[in-house]
Amino acid sequence: MAKKVVATLQKGEGRAFSKVIKMVKSPKTGAYYFDERIVKNEEVKDYLAK
Repeated sequence: MAKKVVATLQKGEGRAFSKVIKMVKSPKTGAYYFDERIVKNEEVKDYLAK
């Protein structure tokens, strides 16, 4: 699945987006999980600052 996303992002306007993986701690269990999203290049720092 990841290969398909990366291949799609390399064509045309897809270069304006980045796949961001962020580690988040669950408030309920205290366990960590990974949150993956595709965001615009300009919004990467804002997303990681949350």
